[in-house]
Amino acid sequence: MQLEEAKLKYIQTWGSLATHWGINKTMAQVHALLLVSVKPLSSDEIMEILKISRGNVNMNVRALIDWGIVTKVLVPGERKEYFESGKDIWELFKQVTKERKKREIEPVIKVLKELKGEVAEDSEEAESFRVLMGDLVHVTETVNGLLDKAIRADEHWLLSNVTKLLKK
Repeated sequence: MQLEEAKLKYIQTWGSLATHWGINKTMAQVHALLLVSVKPLSSDEIMEILKISRGNVNMNVRALIDWGIVTKVLVPGERKEYFESGKDIWELFKQVTKERKKREIEPVIKVLKELKGEVAEDSEEAESFRVLMGDLVHVTETVNGLLDKAIRADEHWLLSNVTKLLKK
């Protein structure tokens, strides 16, 4: 397989997988393209390679910038905007994890806590509901704490602990 063919297959596969994680397919493809590119790309280049509209490129690049995983780059002598993705996969994982926590997990914890405390009814069913909400808060906060540790951890910590787990 030629390199360009392999890159395109990766971009298409990454885009398809992303939909299973609740991420826009095109956004994932734009990020995958920037990730495998050795130089920053302009909107025109992204449009041409992925065969998508300028509006689609602009919307998805802005979203990736908001996520903190793509940056705008100045190319000397060029008037166009260029974009690139960080290449450190561990840093990308940590940034995506941080954003997903902020956008998805933390709001769920807030709602679950509110639901647990807002049911004033005094019945067996109400108590069962409060217990369930408390259990969900506990599990979700535990996951949130694990994600916090992953975000703060360095690669060597993760690798050494994964290695220890695999040896057991």
